[in-house]
Amino acid sequence: MEQKSNATYFVLLGLTQNPKVKAVLFVIFLLFYILTITGNLLIVVTVTLSKTLDSPMYFFLANLSFVDIVYSSVVSPKLISNLLFGETIVSFKFCMFQLFTEHLLGGAEIILLLAMAYDRYVAICKPLHYSAIMRQWVCVVLLVVSWVGGFLHSIIQVATVYGLPFCGPNVIDHFMCDMYPLLKLACTDTYATGLWAIANGGLMCSTLFMLLLISYGVILRSLKNLSQEGRRKALLTCGSHITVVVFFFVPCIFMYARPVKTFSIDKSLSVFYMVITPMLNPFIYTLRNSDMTNAMKRLWKRKGMSGNK
Repeated sequence: MEQKSNATYFVLLGLTQNPKVKAVLFVIFLLFYILTITGNLLIVVTVTLSKTLDSPMYFFLANLSFVDIVYSSVVSPKLISNLLFGETIVSFKFCMFQLFTEHLLGGAEIILLLAMAYDRYVAICKPLHYSAIMRQWVCVVLLVVSWVGGFLHSIIQVATVYGLPFCGPNVIDHFMCDMYPLLKLACTDTYATGLWAIANGGLMCSTLFMLLLISYGVILRSLKNLSQEGRRKALLTCGSHITVVVFFFVPCIFMYARPVKTFSIDKSLSVFYMVITPMLNPFIYTLRNSDMTNAMKRLWKRKGMSGNK
């Protein structure tokens, strides 16, 4: 694919130009990143080492945490570095790499959330057939589908931008390389390209979000057939899933299911679903999940006992 761009680098304006605000944001985002890595890594380790968390739900949760670790690492270290050192210049190739990885991981996470909703649907609406339906190979296939779907989505996004000419200003009013800010800099009419970007990104977010809402609506409707204890556990689990889905999808739909135009709120929304949401996910899934918290306690006690020996 021939690159028509004349630009060899881009300048990211970042979140702010105020040195004092930069210092405060550096501390905040560094703390966010540490919490994100620690919390999600703790979930991955707990699910991997605990024999009691061997159900498909925790298999998907561990993979979601892994995606969040990598997803946050694509943007947060560069954002933190820019706030500390003020280095806002990125090469064209790095910009394309960042665009590819953020959409790869974002697309994979979207489909993975749909797989988690399907798992909850089978567990609550068809409990007698759960073991027969959600076999190990089915979970692996759903995981592969999420990564393949994210890869195809990402390839389309990068191919859409890569061939455009960037011969004018190369200043991006953002803290990362993304579709709409890049389309804004292209030295050509991007109307048709923008429609393709909306169809690939916005339509994907909107369609899967509607499917998730329908699936959780069916699940909540079926709760009347459960016992009071079963209803309580199902509500806690589904409540966590719905919270994560809303936190991730609502900003995604606003960002990509609209005409190609940038708004001042875009930076804040990007920070929310790329930095804050991956940090909140471990708290949302573990604080209200007694099985997960108990497994963490057992692993901690086991580690303490082995340390004493």
